[in-house]
Amino acid sequence: MNFLPLVFIAPLLGFLILAFSRGRISENLAAVVGVGSIGVSALTTLTVGYDFLAHPPAGDSHVQLLWTWMSVGNFAPTFALKLDALSLTMLSVITGVGFFIHLFASWYMRGDDGYARFFSYMNLFVASMLFLVLGDNLLFLYFGWEGVGLCSYLLIGFWYKDPANGAAARKAFVITRVGDTFMAIALFMLYREFGTLNIDELSRLATLQWPVGGSHIADVICLLLLGGAVGKSAQLPLQTWLPDAMAGPTPVSALIHAATMVTAGVYLIARTHVLFDLSPLALQWVGGIGAVTLLLAGFTALVQTDIKKILAYSTMSQIGYMFLAEGAGAYQPAVFHLMTHAFFKALLFLSSGSVILAMHHEQDIFNMGGLRKRIPFVFACMLVGTLALTAFPFTSGYYSKDEILHQAYLSGHTWLWAAGLFGAFLTAVYSFRLIFITFFGPEHWRAAKSTHHGADEHHGGGQGHDTPHGADTLDHHIPLIVLMVFALIGGFIHLPLASVLPEAAIHEGEHGPAYIEHLPLIVSLFGILTSWLLFLRLPQIPAALARGATTAWIGKLWKNAWGFDWLYELLFTRPFVWLAKVNRNDFVDSFIGLIAASLRGSSSVLTATQTGGLRWYAAVAGAGLCALIAVVAFH
Repeated sequence: MNFLPLVFIAPLLGFLILAFSRGRISENLAAVVGVGSIGVSALTTLTVGYDFLAHPPAGDSHVQLLWTWMSVGNFAPTFALKLDALSLTMLSVITGVGFFIHLFASWYMRGDDGYARFFSYMNLFVASMLFLVLGDNLLFLYFGWEGVGLCSYLLIGFWYKDPANGAAARKAFVITRVGDTFMAIALFMLYREFGTLNIDELSRLATLQWPVGGSHIADVICLLLLGGAVGKSAQLPLQTWLPDAMAGPTPVSALIHAATMVTAGVYLIARTHVLFDLSPLALQWVGGIGAVTLLLAGFTALVQTDIKKILAYSTMSQIGYMFLAEGAGAYQPAVFHLMTHAFFKALLFLSSGSVILAMHHEQDIFNMGGLRKRIPFVFACMLVGTLALTAFPFTSGYYSKDEILHQAYLSGHTWLWAAGLFGAFLTAVYSFRLIFITFFGPEHWRAAKSTHHGADEHHGGGQGHDTPHGADTLDHHIPLIVLMVFALIGGFIHLPLASVLPEAAIHEGEHGPAYIEHLPLIVSLFGILTSWLLFLRLPQIPAALARGATTAWIGKLWKNAWGFDWLYELLFTRPFVWLAKVNRNDFVDSFIGLIAASLRGSSSVLTATQTGGLRWYAAVAGAGLCALIAVVAFH
């Protein structure tokens, strides 16, 4: 395990090499550095993971001290790496799935002017996420936390020449900063309470000092930590940045949704679960936010027409399941679903990128249709990913999502279970709506090809391979094949999380009624059948609903994500702009303006002395000398 630092050093070196090359290296060399650095990180994770599992360290945890970050009085946070079952699981997801996303991106981004710049940002993104999950203290974790926020800004706005992309990047950056502020306050409060930010020490001291459910300071701190988690993981009420994040290249969307940023909030709650277990109030909020978010996102995805936004709201919903599980105390199923979700969501996003390029940058699913015959391999990938998303039997999602619902029910969180069950129905409906409209039905893409282009990729990405035959390459096929295999068999992977995360509080021998275990499958199959009837066999029904006065209004509300953007603009943006306009000439500005005016006046006076005349300069020098002699003489 001595090679553990190489896990993040490799992508960090890749970032430095690509950043300082400033685009002067070839695309092939940039791909070798960008993809190869993540490959080295993945191989190191594999080696370290094997050593960890074959020779478990004492206490099932290995801490490797690198250096002391700073020393201020008694405050001496360290750069120390902590490897346990939870961080090993996260490392495997980040480097493994991240490697195949990078490999796909090496094909996808060919021909882009910022090819090397793209991979430098992607490498830094992965390195920051690895910092986050390896830190043994919350300050080190926060360092990586802010790093992924920066990289998301850089990658969402990668095609910065389009003002809309820049606006989406700024939106993601500002909204996640709100959550980050809550988290920073929580860290200050934790240090004030316990004098340390080491996670193990915090867990030990909090257990001794805080009674379960009897400490208001515990409630406040955990709710503040939850504020940070909902910001990064795009949960209510800080979820509005995620759909706009689709402005970045599709591999960026895959990396954000599958392996890095949105999983950070889930990881934070799992890592600090001891604190949350001491605050039942905070856990209720965790579960409630997850349940409401997964339902709102599900309804929103039902009416979206952009293929990537449908997947974005799907991610929001699936992260909601993970929050729901953590709120019910089912931390192990939450992390298990995080892993399986990484497999099938990366597969879905990368496949959607292939669809977009095959459609000449078209993203509206209603301008597609019949694509299963045109791109059969991509169709197979999308179908497998969708089956896993809907928890179809013997796919990875079947084992992880059903375990969440089962433990939520058995632990007595019936309303969370009911919300998750209805969310499973919505997931099946909107997921197969995408499949049926895109790959079945009438072909709309022939006419759309000559009249319309999608908004996502027309500023650079992949312009060298607009047609499907460009996909016949190994760096396109291999990532999709590998991810497809893991989307199928990922549910059979055993995660040794028992030493780190507790099970949900379930009475011994409690299994519930027999039908409870099979109900999620029945609901999902019913959702698939409903989607088939509405969007393939009887499309006139949703068309009629779209024309109805009440149903059209509801559909508009859902399509606009329940009006949260409008609400936030009304409550925050407009008052701030108005206040800025009203106060643009206040006394503070006048005072600052006076300073600037006095400096300009002084500059004008001094400039006037620079005449260029030799006699003037000699006279000034002589006068200065006389003045100096006079001062000395009178002194």
